[in-house]
Amino acid sequence: MTINKEKVKLDDIDLQILRNLQVNGRMTNAKLAAKVGLSAPPMLERVKKLERSGIIKGYRAILDAKLLEQDFFVFVALNLNVSELANVAQFELKLAAMEEVMECHHIAGDIDFLLKVNVKDQEDYKQFVIENLAKIDGINRIHSWVVLSTVKDSTELCIDDSKKNK
Repeated sequence: MTINKEKVKLDDIDLQILRNLQVNGRMTNAKLAAKVGLSAPPMLERVKKLERSGIIKGYRAILDAKLLEQDFFVFVALNLNVSELANVAQFELKLAAMEEVMECHHIAGDIDFLLKVNVKDQEDYKQFVIENLAKIDGINRIHSWVVLSTVKDSTELCIDDSKKNK
């Protein structure tokens, strides 16, 4: 899929489409059209336009980690020793390749990288650190915070009407 990097013009209907698809990405074209007040053919064309532009990046199932017995989450902060780190891009590729790493953010402040890691349990996390993180050159310090409970977990962006293109 080719992504159009130019700024996409969004109107009220586009924003309604995005809000609805965030809540239910499997909503039929007909139901989505009815919700936003269009007929099915123009609705489908608008969705395709949003997909081509890259605003809609894809569709996926959201799994229940607890039911899959994969509900041990850890936030991991990495401090780097940049003098030992030859190539930040290579470092990032190594982190991105680890299936346990759900999110990887290069951030500003006292911490260089913040990861969201998912494993089965504490023992699996220990093995992840020993067998994966500790083997990457350039990491000076690893800080870990085990998630005790999750109050909110959302993939939905806050789509503000004032942000639409005029």
